[in-house]
Amino acid sequence: MHPAKATIVEDIAGRLNSSPFLFVADYTGLKVTQFAELRNRLFAVGAEFHVVKNTFLRRALTDAGLPEIDGLKGQSAIVTGEKDVAAAAKVVKTFAAEFKKPTLRAGIVDHLVVSSDQINAIADLPSREVLLATLLGVLQAPGTKLVRVLNEPAASLARVLQAKVDQSGQPAETSAETSDATPEAPEAVAS
Repeated sequence: MHPAKATIVEDIAGRLNSSPFLFVADYTGLKVTQFAELRNRLFAVGAEFHVVKNTFLRRALTDAGLPEIDGLKGQSAIVTGEKDVAAAAKVVKTFAAEFKKPTLRAGIVDHLVVSSDQINAIADLPSREVLLATLLGVLQAPGTKLVRVLNEPAASLARVLQAKVDQSGQPAETSAETSDATPEAPEAVAS
């Protein structure tokens, strides 16, 4: 293989190794301005969009130890990233709905080949932050319930005492009310 081609394959393999996902898309008919817009949107979520030759991609997949993707033909571009796979899939799906291009072919997520339908299903997932917040809520629920159970005896006692006071119709005397009454000073006796 020519040294320049080997360098390109190494670069693609490096991108594949550093990314937890790979989407392969057919970018046929995508205008330069649309291509730039898609790259900007993907960059905002920590992903990249690169045009690759199919032969280079096949070789890079082999070099990276990833499974082979069937049906690599025509013009291909790859989406890789270091962050949230759902966010990148959402950007590509939204962009394709707006401009009818690019068309997702397949992908690899965690060393498993996924179809375009599965990538679209990933795009429908909530963002990573929402999933983490949901998980945190689930993890906090038992602790919150425990605190309520432990607090209940004291709260019940307070409610019983308040009911007793309400039933007798007399406000409970406090020490502050009785201490406010000060004895008067004796009058001086005239002699």
